[in-house]
Amino acid sequence: MSVAATSAVTSAAAAASASSSTSTSSATPTLSYNSFLSLLLAELHNQDPTQPMDPTQMVTQLATINQVAQQTQTNATLASLLTSSALTQAELAVGSEITSADGMTSGQVQSVNVDSSGAATATLTNGETVPFADGAVIQ
Repeated sequence: MSVAATSAVTSAAAAASASSSTSTSSATPTLSYNSFLSLLLAELHNQDPTQPMDPTQMVTQLATINQVAQQTQTNATLASLLTSSALTQAELAVGSEITSADGMTSGQVQSVNVDSSGAATATLTNGETVPFADGAVIQ
């Protein structure tokens, strides 16, 4: 087995995995944290013992693992903060008067539902619903 063959297999796997997890808002391929770890471990497992990986390359890849882990933690923290903010805003809206962005629906907020994506919808005392969107006015 040669290092070149392993690199080609790893690169093909990386390309396939990256294309399957590409962000819809960006043309740059991305690789999930677990996929990255799997590829790195496969590379270490399949390397040629007579020509091991360059230590500089290993340190670079380990630093990349650390950066990915930190970014994953930052994303989780930001998601938690956004959810907390949405819940606080929803709590403050109960009992207030709201008018929809198009001005067609208004009334007193009886309850607020916040879905898993953080989008909030107010249910009015008259049973109608108003999404908390740009242009909705809370008084």
